[in-house]
Amino acid sequence: MPVFEAPSFIYAAAGLAVFAAALLPRLLMRAPISMPMVFFGAGVLMFSLLGDLPDPDPVRYSALTLHLSEVCVIVSLMGAGLALDRPLGWRRWASTWRLLALAMPICLIALTMLGYWVLGLGLASAVLVAAALAPTDPVLASEVQVGEPADTEEDLDDEDEVRFSLTSEAGLNDGLAFPFVYLAIALSIVGSAPTAWFPQWFAVDVLWRLGIGCLIGFLVGKLLGRVFFKAPYESVRLANHSEGFVALAATFLTYGVAELAEGYGFIAVFVCAVTIRAAEQTSGYHGVLHSYIEQLERLLTVVVLVLLGGAVARGLLAGITLPEILVAAAFLLIVRPLAGWISLIGGCTGRWERRVISFFGVRGIGSIFYLSYALANGNFGAGAEVLWRIVGLVICLSIVIHGITAAPVINALDRARLRKARREHGDGSQASTTSI
Repeated sequence: MPVFEAPSFIYAAAGLAVFAAALLPRLLMRAPISMPMVFFGAGVLMFSLLGDLPDPDPVRYSALTLHLSEVCVIVSLMGAGLALDRPLGWRRWASTWRLLALAMPICLIALTMLGYWVLGLGLASAVLVAAALAPTDPVLASEVQVGEPADTEEDLDDEDEVRFSLTSEAGLNDGLAFPFVYLAIALSIVGSAPTAWFPQWFAVDVLWRLGIGCLIGFLVGKLLGRVFFKAPYESVRLANHSEGFVALAATFLTYGVAELAEGYGFIAVFVCAVTIRAAEQTSGYHGVLHSYIEQLERLLTVVVLVLLGGAVARGLLAGITLPEILVAAAFLLIVRPLAGWISLIGGCTGRWERRVISFFGVRGIGSIFYLSYALANGNFGAGAEVLWRIVGLVICLSIVIHGITAAPVINALDRARLRKARREHGDGSQASTTSI
């Protein structure tokens, strides 16, 4: 009788998962179920049934959790930046600036208050939970983000406001949340007295790290844009050779240089990608770079989601309380939608677009990274399991709630846009819309 061998099963399961990662986005295009839901559920099922599999405990394997989520996020940020067709500008990115300047601070304050007063967390832990969960995730929000980069002048103006706003918000706020992660770390080490943490935090963690991250991202993006599209020698001009894996080199180079300079690598990677995209708006090479990054991101996401499902199956949410469930649900269904709605009042979005943008503040792998990073560098006592339980619960609820609603809502919005375009043009010949 054949003996079950865990490594053989893992190889077979990995091959099946890769095929599924390629097929599911197409099969589930219009279904009320998302790829993250499928792989998260597969992880729960697999680790529940197969006791021989190692326990994917994020507390026990904190270093692996930290670096796996880190790579997944920076790859996703490069893909998001490369996909944006709209040139950077104050008015063109008005919805993004509003979400960053108003929605995220409201979420930070509300979550800190809920964590401190409702859940009974210490101030440092409450700030950490808020910082980890406030930013929209660039990884799990693919169902509501822009698609492939456009390569013609006509298609550059076809980027709808919902997808653009959610993609650009996710690209920037993952880095903008980092100062508050450092604030939580500082509070956990030196206490809450402002004189003990404010000067260092504001000068270094806010001004220097944000500024140097943006600067390095811009400079590296400018340099790479010149190499890709304007190098004097044909053999060096990579846009003519369709080398997609160069996108990964750009990601790691930018992130590494920014981190060495004590800047925020997340912001640097996104700024670099946007700068490369702006170097030559209609080049088909952007599609090659984005396609490679998107495939890599999908594979990494599968791994993280299966492990997250396994962690849930092995007790990540054990001991969950009713207040924690209520806070998690209130954040996803009330706090974020209300914060997004307030931030977009008076903006350039329509009523239904504003509702969709406000609702789809997806939480995910970025939150895993922030929590792992803070726990590795701060002093939060013996409460790591509690913090993981709270953050894990919000991520799981986001995967389910946003996964069920994303395709039907976005497809309905697309149909409404198409009908409007047909009314304006008299037929559908000039109207175009994007599908998820």
